[in-house]
Amino acid sequence: MPSTTYVVAVLAIVFTITLALRAVPFAVLRTLRTSVIVQELATWMPVGILAILAASALHSTVTEAPDATPFAFLAVAVTAAAHLASGRRTILSVGIGTATYVLLVNTF
Repeated sequence: MPSTTYVVAVLAIVFTITLALRAVPFAVLRTLRTSVIVQELATWMPVGILAILAASALHSTVTEAPDATPFAFLAVAVTAAAHLASGRRTILSVGIGTATYVLLVNTF
């Protein structure tokens, strides 16, 4: 069993590292707001993440349930249309696309 001093020292180190890691982004926030790289990442990361998610989901559908592949592609088209029509509200468009896919798979 470790001594009390050892446990307190470990907890103090863990606390200091955690606090520092959480405080650093706020300390450099002012310089990050004007950074061109951060602005580009803010523009392209959501698109990239959704593209990776869509590719992964479509790959799973095509390989595991080939009969549902047309439904998946139709749901992707509905998602894209809803995204563009709703003012680029991601949660809404993903929800509509998911509901479309679930309805198609369970209806046909």
